Amino acid sequence: MAFCSNCGTEAQGRFCAKCGSPIGGGAEPAAPPPPGYTAPPQGETQQQSSSQQNYSGPSVIQASGLTDNMAAALCYVLGLLSGVLFLVLAPYNQNRTIRFHAFQSIFVHVGIVVVFIGLIFLTGILHLIPFVGALVSFALYFVLGLGSFFLWLALMYKAYNNERWVLPVVGPLAEKQAQS
Repeated sequence: MAFCSNCGTEAQGRFCAKCGSPIGGGAEPAAPPPPGYTAPPQGETQQQSSSQQNYSGPSVIQASGLTDNMAAALCYVLGLLSGVLFLVLAPYNQNRTIRFHAFQSIFVHVGIVVVFIGLIFLTGILHLIPFVGALVSFALYFVLGLGSFFLWLALMYKAYNNERWVLPVVGPLAEKQAQS
């Protein structure tokens, strides 16, 4: 598919249908435009070329293949690992929204690990009670695991939909870190 070197539109044949410029290799001599072709007014061609000069192309993040909302959602996928990864990768660590979600992912997952470690100690104490202790510890693990899973899904969903969901304890810490 050929494109006009003058106005940038897709062209078929030897001439651009929009501006009338010849299309093709430099070996062929320029031929006159096809019969019945009328050139656009001179001001229109100049306006098109100036708008092309102002075009800066896609943003750095879009050029890498990920949109902001997808990168923000991916910050939560692997928890601590993906949060750190998006803080290290160059185009993403300069975007405040992605930095916020990366920091919040790190803080949430570190908090969940700390709660699970505390639950291990509590389970050790609860196992001193023969049957009830095992039942209560199983229920606590189930509730905490299920709650963590749904929190993880909700954070990814909100981030993908460009919603900034600031969690109660770790959210303000993530906002503060994202701004620095």
